[in-house]
Order: sequence, then structure tokens, then C-alpha cells
Amino acid sequence: MAALLLSSVNAFPPAGDHPELAPNFRGQTLDGERFSAETLRGKVVLIQFWATWCHFCRGDQPAVDAVARDYKSRGLVVLAVNVGESKSKVKRYLKESPRECNVVAAEDSNLPAMFPSRGFPLYVLIDRDGRVVGKQPGAGGENALRQLLTKAGLEPE
Repeated sequence: MAALLLSSVNAFPPAGDHPELAPNFRGQTLDGERFSAETLRGKVVLIQFWATWCHFCRGDQPAVDAVARDYKSRGLVVLAVNVGESKSKVKRYLKESPRECNVVAAEDSNLPAMFPSRGFPLYVLIDRDGRVVGKQPGAGGENALRQLLTKAGLEPE
């Protein structure tokens, strides 16, 4: 039985060898900018799923904003998708804690349905070809995010 289980596990390539094509997502930022998987093709996309009540998300906010700022000229788009809260609550939060990345309310996008999560933050990385090349559950800070970006070919400066 153990041999059968082992052989079936080895039959599947490691996840990083054949990245899956990102689902056909779409949405709109709080600033009114529309986006989709198609319009973002050619750019590296880092998606952060977060909530205002999540202290790990709040702790990672400066790191997310730093990579958004530092890699923007190299084709990185960061979408901070708030999950489970009203647009008005997110806007109130942003008045006291502004973000440098593109903030998206869950009601304005299908991304939360495309990448369901049981915990926050969750990071999903999509390369220039529209393939999911990395996922990171949980907060890891700026170094972890920069390391994640290398999976899409964005090397640290």
C-alpha cells in the first residue's frame, strides 16, 4: 500500500515545474481603474488578499507598499484585494492607513472566488505570461515578498 501511494505521488510533477494559467479574473480598483487577466498580460501581478481586521495584514502593509513602489518601473502591478468587508469600511480604513498599491474591494472583483483562502494574508504571483508561479500563505515581510517575486523573474536590486 505504501509503495502504491509513493508511486502515485511521484506521478505528478512538482507544482513549480508547470505553472497553471491564471483564471480569467477581472475587477476594478477603488480608484475606478478596470483590470482583467488579459489587460495585465505582459506585467507581473502580485495579488494580496487581506482584511482590515487582520493584524498580520497590517504588519505586512509597509512591505507590500515597498515592493509595489520599488518594482513598479519593472512592470509589477500589486492588487491588494480586501475580502469580506464593505467598500465603505475599506475606504474608511484607507483614510487612516493609505496604501501605495492598487486596492480592490471584493465586491468589485471575482478574484476572491478565483483564489479562495481560509487565512490572511494570501499572496498569489502571476508572471508576464499569465501563469500562477507562486503562492505564499501568511505574512512574511519584505524579504519574503522580494524572494517570491524572483519566481516571476523580478530579481532584487
